[in-house]
Amino acid sequence: MLKEDFSEVSRRNKTISTKSDLVVVGGGLAGVCCAIAAARDGISVTLVQDRPVLGGNASSEVRLWTLGATSHMGNNNRWAREGGIIDEILVENLYRNKEGNTLIFDTILLEKVINEKNITLLLNTSVYEVKKSNAATISQVIGFCSQNSTTYILNAGLFCDASGDGIVGFQAGAAFRMGAESEAEFGEKFAPDISYGELLGHTIYFYSKNVGVPVKYVAPEFALKDITDIPRYKDISDKDYGCRLWWLEYGGRKDTIHESEDIKLELWKVVYGVWDYIKNSGEFPDAENLTLEWVGTIPGKRESRRFEGLYMIKQQDIVEQRLFEDAVSFGGWAVDLHPADGVYDSQPGCTQYHSKGVYQIPMRSMISKNITNLFLAGRIISATHVAFGSTRVMATCALGAQAVGLGAAQCIKNNILPADLIEGDQIKLLQQTLSLNGQSIPEIPINQEQNLASKAQIEVSSELVLDSLRPKREWRNLDISVAQLLPLESNKRYNFKFDFSAIEDTTITVQLRTSERTGYYSPDTILESKDIKLSAGDQEVSFDFDTVLEKDQYAFITFLKNANVYYRTSADRLTGILSLFNGKNKAVNNNGKQDPPSNSGLDAFEFWIPMRRPNGENLAFSIEPALKAFSKENVVNGFVRPYLKPNAWVADFSDQNPLLSLSWDSVQTISEIKLFFDTDYDHPMESSLMGHPEDVIPFCARNIKVFDMHGNVLYTLSNNYQTIVTHKFDLPISTYGLIIEIEPLSETTPVALFEIQIF
Repeated sequence: MLKEDFSEVSRRNKTISTKSDLVVVGGGLAGVCCAIAAARDGISVTLVQDRPVLGGNASSEVRLWTLGATSHMGNNNRWAREGGIIDEILVENLYRNKEGNTLIFDTILLEKVINEKNITLLLNTSVYEVKKSNAATISQVIGFCSQNSTTYILNAGLFCDASGDGIVGFQAGAAFRMGAESEAEFGEKFAPDISYGELLGHTIYFYSKNVGVPVKYVAPEFALKDITDIPRYKDISDKDYGCRLWWLEYGGRKDTIHESEDIKLELWKVVYGVWDYIKNSGEFPDAENLTLEWVGTIPGKRESRRFEGLYMIKQQDIVEQRLFEDAVSFGGWAVDLHPADGVYDSQPGCTQYHSKGVYQIPMRSMISKNITNLFLAGRIISATHVAFGSTRVMATCALGAQAVGLGAAQCIKNNILPADLIEGDQIKLLQQTLSLNGQSIPEIPINQEQNLASKAQIEVSSELVLDSLRPKREWRNLDISVAQLLPLESNKRYNFKFDFSAIEDTTITVQLRTSERTGYYSPDTILESKDIKLSAGDQEVSFDFDTVLEKDQYAFITFLKNANVYYRTSADRLTGILSLFNGKNKAVNNNGKQDPPSNSGLDAFEFWIPMRRPNGENLAFSIEPALKAFSKENVVNGFVRPYLKPNAWVADFSDQNPLLSLSWDSVQTISEIKLFFDTDYDHPMESSLMGHPEDVIPFCARNIKVFDMHGNVLYTLSNNYQTIVTHKFDLPISTYGLIIEIEPLSETTPVALFEIQIF
């Protein structure tokens, strides 16, 4: 029994004081990835989350799908899914949860965090106070856990604010902004003439469920009575639920921090009013058996504070894809801005304008310019309001936060401050560390100096020499312009053959296209165009182009639409090979072509996008000379995804025992092997709601064995589904060579391997 007498002085909460190398405040995807990255690199981390679950807007509390540069496969950013830890999480979620259940996603995030012995996790703990040792240095943050009535005093050398609203940066006195800059400040032509304070609002979603019997619904008194208050009410459907209703938004004219609870109440009014309309208006007879299964209790927040870093990303950086010496991550979501009145606005729910490709994000944008030991992560990084429209999405936030986590570890190990990371040797070291962990910073390959594999003689069982993709029996209508994306060599003239079937005598136009910016995938440059006459019926068409490429790069063999023509596709699927369509994706404001306002600083261009599996087959074709883009040399070229070429060794379709052997002239001491496989970086892997056709990407190697040169098995992995496979030997081994054996995948998808790193 516990009994305490009356106390004349106020009692204090139980208080726990901790010391770690890094404190990460905020347990959304950014905070999670930052904490894991730092912990895996050997420093102690305290991760503080004010909610009962991790994941932020991606969690079961909000239920927004995770997206980034892939943008629902609706833009021209090929093979652009974010790498590293966020990739590992999304691939894991695909394997366990391809249906997109956010409750399962919660458990995956929690498992990833608690498996890291260097992370101390504090859930339900709100940071409410920041202490400083001097004007520019944070010494501790203080939080309170509502569930165990405990106050935590968290001491650290470094802090990362990934809290969304920037509670740490705010209390520490760091410079920040809310609202939109004027065009004059940074020369952003998409910015307003006069700065303003309106923001992107909050959203609350709901889920419905068919229970098989009629269900009545009586709306609460506070529910919206007049559905016509919502100008887009005719867009409401009984078939939509969850984050497809992203446009149920409100709060852009309010203080999205201090008036967040008021905004939530208004959103509940909207949600329950919308459900009343669906159930009781008579417009939706199919809704009779539907019940309201779930309504969010906290809103998904889009915008509040943005902090000023050592560099502020702006519109021009995104549109022009400017390069930075201190690049550590990338973005690729559209500049996505919303009207201030949200659901009550007569304007479209958003304006999305895409760049022609992914863009680099510098480390300087993640370091406070005022507080020497404060990193910024998530949506609060240093960006203008216009640029924030792109950088704010979760996968982009998570990717940048990984750089913060590894940057923090580098600071601790080298006894330096965050600003020191941008110096020459330090930033190069950080970039290489990130790349080795799958970050894939655009245009920056992995340095091979420490890689024993790059010093080995490499032999393979076979190399794919691509002279054709085998045709299926079915035909597909050319009612949408289509292109086959192929890695062509410079100064080579190719002959192509495709099968067509014409309803009547007609003409098709074929074009050789490339991207104006080498290494990107907007086919905005037409090098040559040919008209080819077709006779009614089936026929093989042979053609070549007089123009040859000046550089090795991807080219688009493009056929303009003709509804009187059909073409064959192939069941063969290959790493680094795609078919694309001049198609539409309304979810990301893609109507086949982007036509921005004049003088907005945004580009006009066509969208050429792939189809999702199980669709998205390549065109059947033959090519001469054959493509030799899948050689063994690719496994040590430093790129772990397609860029300029597939960058993968691909075995021949007929190879029944694919393997690589590495041999050295002298005995090597090996402690670690790292293999980079293909989990289709073009597939966006939305974490919730969308669902996916498979739980394992068909290009990914499943069963792997590693032998020494005497045939002794050193490592075996069965049923792999992850992008990066790392094996650290308990004790270093000494050997003249290694053999890596990979079990064949299928008759239509050969084995592929991007990179081998051996240390």
